[in-house]
Amino acid sequence: MQRTVFILSDRTGVTAETLGHSLLSQFESVDFVQRTIPFVDTVERARDAVELIEQAGSHDGHRAIVFSTLVDRDVRAVLKTANALFIDFFETFIGPLEKTFQHSSSHMVGRTHGLADLRSYMTRMEAINYTLNHDDGLNSQGYEHADMVLLGVSRSGKTPTCLYMAMSFGIRAANYPLTEEDLADLRLPPELEACRDRLHGLSIDPQRLHDIREERRPQSRYASLTQCRYEVSRAEALFRRERIACLNTSFSSIEEIATAILHKSGLKRRLF
Repeated sequence: MQRTVFILSDRTGVTAETLGHSLLSQFESVDFVQRTIPFVDTVERARDAVELIEQAGSHDGHRAIVFSTLVDRDVRAVLKTANALFIDFFETFIGPLEKTFQHSSSHMVGRTHGLADLRSYMTRMEAINYTLNHDDGLNSQGYEHADMVLLGVSRSGKTPTCLYMAMSFGIRAANYPLTEEDLADLRLPPELEACRDRLHGLSIDPQRLHDIREERRPQSRYASLTQCRYEVSRAEALFRRERIACLNTSFSSIEEIATAILHKSGLKRRLF
């Protein structure tokens, strides 16, 4: 079965995509074709979206599904004329909250992913810039400004986890790749001593690491299962010796890894 799913937003569509994906992930047997339409902020654009929704329904032989986080009532009214299953996140949740608070919402477009909260936006940008400038062991002298420094062997998930923490949580996250010299000495690199209280290790199943490295450098010593087993074993021994908390990333998403680190470390996020 194929169903077309439309994600409609008056801004980026990120919120609607996140909520929509969470719901659709529970229906593994259905083949979803997703179409995100951002910046639906006028009646004219809403009418254009309705036309696309109707076309998709006719093509599939089933009503399209629409997830919406639109704020403007007139725009929402136009979209509701489409022959589709219309799931309005804004209407579903804002109404009960207004009733509970006994106060009307602002109905302001772009509150979540716009520039309405300039302080939060600047916090996000500063964290992203810091993380990019301290990726893969760069600028290790700046670790005193890090909220978190991730350690691990190459391809254990350090960089994407750091970027996610910066973008989603506003965390200044640096990462340091453990070299063969570090692993052979089984000692914490000197540049990390000053931020020992902010270190967190990442480990990974050797077979999983082998599979990942094979895609990058096929048939190389770097990707060999023997090398992967050695590096993971030594890294975990270093974490135990230095009493550094460690998380296995083998079968966890970046979102799960970042959230687990935040929870275990007690680090407070700066963005919501």
